Amino acid sequence: MTRAATATKSPKGATTRDQILDAAARLIHLRGYHCTSLDDVLRESGVGKGNFYYYFKSKEELGYAIIDRVMQAFIVRALDPVFTDSSADPVAQIHQFLDRVLESQRQRNCVGGCPIGNLASELSDVHEGFRQRLAGIFEVWRSRLTEVLSRCDEIGGRATRGFDPSAVAQFLVAALEGAILLTKVTKDIAIMERCVDQLKQHLTLYAERADSIVIQGAPAGPANGRGR
Repeated sequence: MTRAATATKSPKGATTRDQILDAAARLIHLRGYHCTSLDDVLRESGVGKGNFYYYFKSKEELGYAIIDRVMQAFIVRALDPVFTDSSADPVAQIHQFLDRVLESQRQRNCVGGCPIGNLASELSDVHEGFRQRLAGIFEVWRSRLTEVLSRCDEIGGRATRGFDPSAVAQFLVAALEGAILLTKVTKDIAIMERCVDQLKQHLTLYAERADSIVIQGAPAGPANGRGR
């Protein structure tokens, strides 16, 4: 076990490490990774350089720790509260998730955007290590939505023929990231509201079309053996 890992097991060590991560995450979210220096992080966190290097070998290692932290927070705060119940209506769950994303942007007053998307835009073409880790977060997001959408077939055959849960999940991730970016650029929450509304309507079509297919394709009562 490394010295830093041992130190973080103590309350004081965990607090100091969290101070550094909190400060760095705030700065990087607003300024970007490249425009945030270690001196900025030390000044913001109130931690000395010696303490910083006790927990992190480099700015790069700090960046990796922030990405890991963002992923865990995203799972615990955004995905698990909505999608844990496997017996719930999947479309209703995704509607709830969309509402939570919208509310998050509303509370931020359209400032900052998506921390994952921001880092992906800045670092994916210039740092392979960061690109792989960030891609992993989007994959977790897509996989979770795919699992939820796959349940559409289990609830009365709601999904339309040719429905691809993975493709729809990828579309939702891409659409939400684009909506958050446009909201950040325009500082207009109405853009996010309209995009969320359109995504909800898009998802509802799967259920409506499936219901229509079931109704139109079902034989009349007496002919299906359940008549008189």
